[in-house]
Amino acid sequence: MKLLVTGGAGYVGSVCAARLVEAGHEVVVVDDLSTGHADAVPDGCKFVEADIAAAAGELLAEPFDGVLHFAAKSLVGESMQDPQKYWQGNVVTSLRLLDAMREHGTPRLVFSSTAATYGEPDVTPITEDAATRPTNTYGATKLAIDHAITSYATAHGIAAASLRYFNVAGAHGAFGERHTVETHLIPIVLQVALGQREQVQIFGEDWPTADGTCIRDYVHVTDLADAHLLALENTVAGQHRIYNLGNGTGFTVKQVIDACRRVTGHPIPAEVAPRRAGDPATLVASSQRARDELGWQPQRADLEVIVRDAWEFTQQRRGS
Repeated sequence: MKLLVTGGAGYVGSVCAARLVEAGHEVVVVDDLSTGHADAVPDGCKFVEADIAAAAGELLAEPFDGVLHFAAKSLVGESMQDPQKYWQGNVVTSLRLLDAMREHGTPRLVFSSTAATYGEPDVTPITEDAATRPTNTYGATKLAIDHAITSYATAHGIAAASLRYFNVAGAHGAFGERHTVETHLIPIVLQVALGQREQVQIFGEDWPTADGTCIRDYVHVTDLADAHLLALENTVAGQHRIYNLGNGTGFTVKQVIDACRRVTGHPIPAEVAPRRAGDPATLVASSQRARDELGWQPQRADLEVIVRDAWEFTQQRRGS
């Protein structure tokens, strides 16, 4: 298939673009490089540096078999401080993309959504029928896009899927995580091992979990990309299907830090800090629907595998 990947110079987008090329698809990446990196665009992809909202109509005038939409603003804290940036950059951009797809008859869409659409869940693991009560602007904008996709799929026959997940980690060869502002636990812990931070903070150790630290879900980025490919192949015209992606059990903060210590051989000092307001004790997504309907089976669910791949990528970047 000929596919347009928005945000394909970013972390998850670049890995998905690489997997699409490996699978034999023709891939065009569009990214404005506001947070992505030109050298993250995989070989074999055509790259267009452009604002997606402005360029979508012109790009999709050329026939495509589908779009994989990764481009988004995604910092939770920033979304609360600068909501306009998120409603404009996420929702308005996505609406313009959907309009361009409608106008030019692009038949398929896979959207990289987020389990932040659920907010603080009543029950875990979180299933797709859980109430959606986002607690931040980022999650609210992603939920708004999901609603828009449902409307466009129903009205215009687009075959669509949204994938909701919490924490993606690991790396796929030369493609990995490198954010200007890092907020994710595994790369932050690895920065301590690299000497870029003195220690890692643990926000509370009195949570109702086995070791007193919060439990979070982690999915290997390659497994996540493979889920996008499976979703693309299994979309149905006129339907918008939503799938959660998770490891089913989650890992505590201390388990993540210990795994990083084992992989890196570094002691990684940790300091216990007060709980952060709004942090739930456990956030884990159920991926049973994706397993049943898409045949998705994560191949890299072991925490040390996830950390090792992230560490190898980090070491490669440091030596390059």
